[in-house]
Amino acid sequence: MDTGDAPAETLRRRMQHSTHSRFRPGTQDNGGIRVVPKPAAAQSIPPLLLDLDGTLVDSVYEHVMAWREALEDVEIRLPHWKIHRRIGMSGRLFLPTLLRELGKKIDKAEIQTIEKIRASIFRKMIPEIRVQPGAKQLLQYFDKVGARWALATSGERSQVDQLLRNFEIPSTVPVITGDDVAAAKPAPDTFVLAAQRLDVSPHDSIIIGDSPWDLLAAQRMKGLGVGLLCGGYAQEELERAGAYRVYDDPADLLAHIEELGIQTE
Repeated sequence: MDTGDAPAETLRRRMQHSTHSRFRPGTQDNGGIRVVPKPAAAQSIPPLLLDLDGTLVDSVYEHVMAWREALEDVEIRLPHWKIHRRIGMSGRLFLPTLLRELGKKIDKAEIQTIEKIRASIFRKMIPEIRVQPGAKQLLQYFDKVGARWALATSGERSQVDQLLRNFEIPSTVPVITGDDVAAAKPAPDTFVLAAQRLDVSPHDSIIIGDSPWDLLAAQRMKGLGVGLLCGGYAQEELERAGAYRVYDDPADLLAHIEELGIQTE
């Protein structure tokens, strides 16, 4: 994908700016996360904030099916594609927005009932959800080179914990969920909180996600957005939402990791 000289120059300046250490000497206790200062070489790597659903785990269509079944339980019938257009958005925004588009008025209690049904259906699907190609290897690479990284998702903590069972997430890596913030994606709060837990500037961070909602959040926090196609959105949609680079999946991203300014060889 040809992005032209101007974005490349922007990336270069950001990567240069990110070389300045934002750690104070010694070990820090940051929001319950034990932060250990990285060596100088690792400090030159930009901080990385990653989405989970659709980005690291292939769960988008399970979310679609869960929402569809929950909606049909209250006699709201929608095609898969219309539900998919909102996947990646906070569940607290998903349903009210969708119902408003349909011209339906449902009270708060009914919305909570639908959300509970959806959560119950999705939990039953979790054991069948697979890890995205290259996801484990990408995270292992971040650990190998000493990169600072965190997970930031709109999902509920209980579901996130289940989805992460297939990963070995170091205890020093912050995992921010929708339960931790008042406003989730496309609001930037989950990513901003993840950056705070890492003790880095949101502006210096690279945000990796599979939906326009991830990339809109990246734009709002003035971070650098990178899109993945494995969540089912088209490259053009991700680029319009602000993606600086777009890759097929985590494996493709890892194969081109130097394009993000990560050079450790």
